Amino acid sequence: MTGTGAGTAPPAVPAVRVPRRRGTELALLVVAVLLSVYGYCDVGLARNGTVPPGAAGYGAGLGVLALLAHLAVRFRAPYADPLLLPIAVLLNGLGLVLIYRLDLETPNDEAAPAQLVWSTIGVALFTAAVLLLRDHRVLQRYAYLSVVTALILMIVPIFFPAVNGARIWIRFGGFSIQPGEFAKILLAVFFASYLAANRTALAHTGRTLGRFRRLQLPTGRVLGPLVAIWLLSVGVLVLERDLGTSLLFFGLFVILLYVATGRTGWIAVGLLLAAFGAFAVGSLEPHVHSRVQDWLHPFASIDAGEGPNQLAQSLFAFAAGGMLGTGLGLGHSILIGFAAKSDFILATAGEELGLAGLCAIFLLYALLVERGYRAGLALRDPFGRLLAVGLASIIALQVFVIAGGVTGLIPLTGMAMPFLAQGGSSVVTNWIIVALLIRVSDSARSQPVGEAVR
Repeated sequence: MTGTGAGTAPPAVPAVRVPRRRGTELALLVVAVLLSVYGYCDVGLARNGTVPPGAAGYGAGLGVLALLAHLAVRFRAPYADPLLLPIAVLLNGLGLVLIYRLDLETPNDEAAPAQLVWSTIGVALFTAAVLLLRDHRVLQRYAYLSVVTALILMIVPIFFPAVNGARIWIRFGGFSIQPGEFAKILLAVFFASYLAANRTALAHTGRTLGRFRRLQLPTGRVLGPLVAIWLLSVGVLVLERDLGTSLLFFGLFVILLYVATGRTGWIAVGLLLAAFGAFAVGSLEPHVHSRVQDWLHPFASIDAGEGPNQLAQSLFAFAAGGMLGTGLGLGHSILIGFAAKSDFILATAGEELGLAGLCAIFLLYALLVERGYRAGLALRDPFGRLLAVGLASIIALQVFVIAGGVTGLIPLTGMAMPFLAQGGSSVVTNWIIVALLIRVSDSARSQPVGEAVR
């Protein structure tokens, strides 16, 4: 009779790699392009009774961009998550449809062609990042260069004139750019690198808070980095009058700090500092204070006989959409005004696609964020894990802040909905985020599963 002795090692389990699923990705890309083209045609049929003359060109252009991105992923990141790219293409395509639909109401101010150009630039940078960046860990070497560049990008708009009350734009001639959009990626790289290198020291906590034994607060000695980031976020808010950017930067750091240390005390301290800073600046800074007042009293302008403001019009649009919406091209969200194509484009989706359409859009964002988290948690190296969680959290925070603002849940921030809203800097940045998530997910899924058991 044979058996295994006490000192005999168990048999080795052969390493297995996960399927590549590039065919699945290609099939989903075809569905994403067809859905976008269908929406484009639906707008033309609803408005004019005919298919728009540029439908074929729109479909071909979006299809070529999707195919180029797919080929880059197939040859340089063959194990990448098959859902990331199709979701990005579908959201970008839907955004182009909504902007084109609003362009029909403003023939002298067409934004869809420019948005398509920016989308092309974004896909080109996506392709370059996938092809040239072989290993995400290379970015860790440039952590301090990233944070210096990010600070410069955040400071430069202060010296340019304010636009709609906020100093977040650089304008020269007919060209404009929002540097803060690119700064958030650089800050994510720096945060991930810093926390990966110092997570052990940051994990040490002081005393518990009273009877709440599980709520462990950090010691005063290690509170310095968190306070510094908090002051930076408040400084950006005060100087640039940009509530959304400050919330995004601070929220990103607190989330990564919690992921790196696993200490709930960081969340508690972060929420307290954020609440105190928001209250102080919301009470003292006139531009932010006016937004808080509009949030608290959205119908005050109607009661004063001045007509509905932007937030009130947005709420009316959501109410008019109901469960299934009025149909693409049949809403009146253009009444919101100059921000209908940017800050409030979600109101158009809510009115014309209804609650069902909004839920579908939010599910796409949730799936994109979840896939980013999954890729990060599957990695062995701390930097890659924190980088993926940070990039996915950027999208999650933006969606929450923007959706909360236009629905009256929180004060308006003036940020752009990822992929949907008009904004060249935003769409380019989001494509770069997807490219980095593709690279991280390829590293995570290419790791052998079921290595030899020791």
